[in-house]
Amino acid sequence: MHSTLTEHARCLYGDEHRPTPDCGREHREHYFVEELTFADADVILAMLRELCPQYADGGLPVWIRNLSYRLVLLQRPDEPELIREAAMVLQIFGPDWDDTAANLMKRADALEAC
Repeated sequence: MHSTLTEHARCLYGDEHRPTPDCGREHREHYFVEELTFADADVILAMLRELCPQYADGGLPVWIRNLSYRLVLLQRPDEPELIREAAMVLQIFGPDWDDTAANLMKRADALEAC
């Protein structure tokens, strides 16, 4: 197993910003998804920040980014700034997620109004 979620993602999907390390381990996407599923929000955010610092860049597939933000928001449902970040990322990657992004923005606004 890789030492961090970020390292595992980098080996599997590459990294636009740093060289992908040589790694002799077997890389199967379902192993990464299992690790991601049970990762702590801070660990997931660290991976996103390192591999996709500009939100629209990086080698992570869009579905992995969406899943990552969903998992983070399940762990931190009451953080408006984080909810807005997730909504922005959804908006970047196409109209399929515009309604979801709008609902997230409303949720963030409602949390701040309390």
